Order: sequence, then C-alpha cells, then structure tokens
Amino acid sequence: MFDALIIGGGPGGYVCAIKLAQYSKSVALIEKENLGGTCTNWGCIPTKALLTASHLLDEAREKSDKLGIKLSVEGFELSKIMAHAQKNIVMGRKGIEFLMKKNNVAVYKGTAEVVTKNRVRIKETGEEIECSNLVLAHGSVPVMFPPFNNVDGIWTSNDVFVMKELPKSILIVGGGVIGVEFATFFSSLDVKVTVVELADHILPNEDDDVADELKKAFARKGVEILEKSKVTGVEKIDVGYKVLVVSNDGSEKTYIVDKVLVAVGRKPNIPEDVRSLGVEIDRGVKTDTHMQTNIDGVYAIGDIRGQIMLAHVASHEGIVAAKNIAGIDTQADYSAVPSVIFTNPEIASTGLRERDIDKAKQDVKVSKFPLSANGRARTMLENIGFAKVITDAKTGVVLGMSIVSPSATELIMEGVIAVRNKLTAEQLEESIHPHPTFSETLLGAFEDATGKAIHL
Repeated sequence: MFDALIIGGGPGGYVCAIKLAQYSKSVALIEKENLGGTCTNWGCIPTKALLTASHLLDEAREKSDKLGIKLSVEGFELSKIMAHAQKNIVMGRKGIEFLMKKNNVAVYKGTAEVVTKNRVRIKETGEEIECSNLVLAHGSVPVMFPPFNNVDGIWTSNDVFVMKELPKSILIVGGGVIGVEFATFFSSLDVKVTVVELADHILPNEDDDVADELKKAFARKGVEILEKSKVTGVEKIDVGYKVLVVSNDGSEKTYIVDKVLVAVGRKPNIPEDVRSLGVEIDRGVKTDTHMQTNIDGVYAIGDIRGQIMLAHVASHEGIVAAKNIAGIDTQADYSAVPSVIFTNPEIASTGLRERDIDKAKQDVKVSKFPLSANGRARTMLENIGFAKVITDAKTGVVLGMSIVSPSATELIMEGVIAVRNKLTAEQLEESIHPHPTFSETLLGAFEDATGKAIHL
C-alpha cells in the first residue's frame, strides 16, 4: 500500500508527488497520457514556444530599420515553429520523467478508475493499487458548446498545436487569456484575426485600462475586436466557415473565415468514478484550504477544483496537499496569485484590481506610471503600457498591481511579494531599483503612491 496515490501527472500532480517523496512518503502516480498535463503538452509551454517565434518576428519587422539594422525578413517556416514547440513539449515530459525516477515515484500509465478512496484500478490492465491517501488531479478539458460542437472542424486550443498550415483568416471566440494569446500569435504571422468577446471588453478579468492598452497593440496589427458580441450561428462552407456575430445592440455582421477557434476557457475534468466516490462538487471538486475534500483522506488539486485554473496555482495546491498528507498543517494562500498573459506587450497582475474596489467600503489610492516615461522602454522603442499600484490610502500597504509592459510576466513578482507580505509603497520606493530597467516603471508608480513622484 502506498502512502499516497495521485491521479494525474500535470503541474499539480507531479509536484505533489515529488513533495511527498521528499517527506519520505511512498508515492504512486497514474497518468493516462503524458506527464506534464495540459500545461506541458497542450497549454503553457507550447503556447509560449509559438509566441517566442512570433515576438521575434515582430521585433525584426518593426524595429530593425529604426534601430539602424539592415535586416531583410523573408518570412517564416511554420513547420520549424511547430517543431520548436514540439521539442519543448518533449523536453518537458522527459524532465518530469527524470524527476519521477529520481524521487522514486511509481508511475503507472493508464486510465485510473476510483474503486474506493483507498483503491484505484487501472482500466487497461485491471491492476488495482491501494493507498492511504488519494489525490485527485485530473485537470481540465477545453470548453465546447452549441453551435460550435455541432459543426465539423471547429478548433479548440489543442488543435492549434497540431496544425500543418496556417489559415489565411481566423475568428477567435473568446477574448480571455487563451484568446488574446492566440490572436497575438496568428496576427504576427499575417493571419487576419477577428476576436469576439461577450463581455464589455477583452480580458474581462482585468481592468478596463489594461484591456485598452492591449487593444492599441492589436489595432497596429489589424486585429478586429468585437466586444459585447456573441456568435449566434456558424456554418461550414466550401471556403471555410460562415459566422454570424450579433452585438448587444442587436446589429448583425457576417464573417467568412478559414478557421474558427473556440477559446472560452476550460472546465474541470470530473469522471463518473470520481462523482461516484461521493466528493462534494460545486462547479469543481470542493475542498477546504488544506485541499481535502469532504471525504477524509481524499484531496483535490488544480483544475479539477474549478477555481483558479492556472498551472502555478495547481503546483501550489499540490505542495499544500502533500504537506498535509505528511502531517504538516498547511493552508493554501491565494492572497497574491499572479496572472500572466504573454501578449505583446505582456500583461500581468496580482492582488486587488481596480474593478474589484468597493469605493463605499475601501479607502484606496490608485497610482500609475506610463511606460512611455521609462528610459529603458524608449531605448527599446516601446511606448504602450504602464504600471499601476493599488494601495491602502491610510497605511500605504500594497493591495494590488497591474503591469502592461515588455517582461511584465517577470516584473509582477515584485507585486506578488509586496501583496503577500503586506509591504508598503514607501518600503518599495526606498528599495533601490536598477537603472535603466523596466522595473523603474514600478518605482514610478510607488513614488506616485507616496505622493512624491519624480518623473511625472
């Protein structure tokens, strides 16, 4: 009998397994496909590999002449871009396989079927594995719904990673993180892109001004953004797809495109055997902050919970579950979860957003510093973006941060540390920031928060 058995080898499952092994627990992990889960195989890693290529293409085309570099960009080879993504996928898998062996985690390949909370069967072989603790880390699947699931050839994000040729035009349903990242990629490769978003603006979980900055960048690349709009009909025709889009005011517009990509997010993968176990389900499998379900000894982590569906959150939850199984009382801390979006420019945020502020109950100060006033940005011909800091008006404690900038996904860690540790804008302002760097955009926002901005 194993001390713990984990179903799912994604960023939650494999991290949980390693952490348990580090606490000298005997661990088994069952994965039906490839180690790494969605993130390694169908999400974070291959997407960033594709975007690295498209960002480089943008840089070469848009900046070389202005910087005095005589560079002729002939174009690109899609097969090599896709091969780069595939190489990263394989390297990620092999890296995780190595870590499993290094930490003596018993890995079983197959489909797990939960028999009881202490026994799991592998469907393909009939082998049964016993455990003292069970960790559900089944992940998620792309959302598909009418009318799209009734039409042949409609893409989800998974289909992009196996495409053999680029479409000339694509309509992306959903302007969230997945949608805008793919809009960035395809538009950089000269594909005509249309994004349809039902909410008031793209990136509905971010502030209006964050979305506005991204729309400026998209406008330069000819991306058409349709907000407060919905696809009400899609039909496969000889030349691609005929799509009917209706806006909130009732006006209709028809698009003829080569491909339609549904990118409205993902939903928890909860198979019937998990439901039959008796775990409480509320959108996803419900847990307490120790990651334990309503059944003693059964834990759930990552996307199957249906809460914050991010790889780094899954890993955090995996560590929390492992510690509790090992007898170390630990709770998940979601006070400063970073959200990162690899558009061009990048977008990142953590903690409180301006859109979340209840002005009747919260006395806060919102401070911003434009990227156009940053010296490093000017040297790199970057002028779209800003750093925004939300602080408690009385104490100066940093409550949230949003960044639109090159390297925003790296810069946000200063905000994560500040929010989680309740640092003040004054403390951060007094910390020497290197010059000339993008981090000085944050410094400018901190200075503004203390009422003593130097470069504004």
